[in-house]
Amino acid sequence: MVDFKSPSLDRVFAAVADPTRRAILDALGRKPATVTEVAKRFPVSLNAVSKHLMTLERAGLITREIRGRQHLCRVRTEPLGEAVTWMQRSYQFWQARLDALEEHLKTKKRT
Repeated sequence: MVDFKSPSLDRVFAAVADPTRRAILDALGRKPATVTEVAKRFPVSLNAVSKHLMTLERAGLITREIRGRQHLCRVRTEPLGEAVTWMQRSYQFWQARLDALEEHLKTKKRT
């Protein structure tokens, strides 16, 4: 059975639901960057990027390393792995149910 009660998983899915945050993760996946460097890549304010980064950080998808006044952001892949594991289990669960339904309908049609 699939575990539907996971606050950490909820935060990951909520974080990646936004296209800007997904784009930020893609950019940081290629190369760690400071908040200012990340903000230069997007047509939104530094404040907006900072809020997106906080959401990603709360979800455990990035870490910050503070160097003086600069905050270097890096991607953490572990929470994404947990999300993939959940999706695979969920897929298997529903695939088995749909296969059983299909078999039931075929049996019913033959009779």
